[in-house]
Amino acid sequence: MSEDFKLNAQARDVQGKGASRRLRRLENKVPAIVYGGKKKPANITVAHNELIKHLENEAFYSHIIELDIDGKTENVILKDLQRHPAKALVMHADFLRVSKTKKFKTTVPLHFINEDICEAVKLQGCTVAHSMTELEITCLPANLPEFIEVDFANAEAGTVIHISDLTLPKGVESVALNHGADHDLTVAIVNKPKGAAAEESEEEGGEEAAE
Repeated sequence: MSEDFKLNAQARDVQGKGASRRLRRLENKVPAIVYGGKKKPANITVAHNELIKHLENEAFYSHIIELDIDGKTENVILKDLQRHPAKALVMHADFLRVSKTKKFKTTVPLHFINEDICEAVKLQGCTVAHSMTELEITCLPANLPEFIEVDFANAEAGTVIHISDLTLPKGVESVALNHGADHDLTVAIVNKPKGAAAEESEEEGGEEAAE
């Protein structure tokens, strides 16, 4: 993890939709909750402008955050976010407490690299279809990656990349693969051009007829 994120928060006693609306409208604050671990869930507020600034950084979504609640800090990750359907406003945020010594489950974004230099795309007219944009993983906080790369440098026409083909950082496991090989989902496919696929089908048909 290449960056440290810190977020200031205040405990929130008053609850309810009316109180949340007043927080957002009059104080420019976002109602939020912190849960997990051995402590009880805690209602908090965070400054809207501060949170929005952090959200502009992709790493914030898959990074340990040092949450300062009235002077007391906790390590958390952003677990859920509710945005306004029409305005650039955050309506609510959920933070999950994490322990340095316990593995936890979260999702990290996939970064698709070297598509521009992939010979199947450049020379053969193939197209790449992404079936997933993020991966659910489990790891210790110290091993949490900001993203996982999907490399197309050596991909050929017709290549199907599965979760098991990804190179995961040390200490990081795929939640899906932990459930067995039948959960080895497709991440991306290098699709052959339509014309090429039709030609191959015709050739196969001709070979079967000759036999």
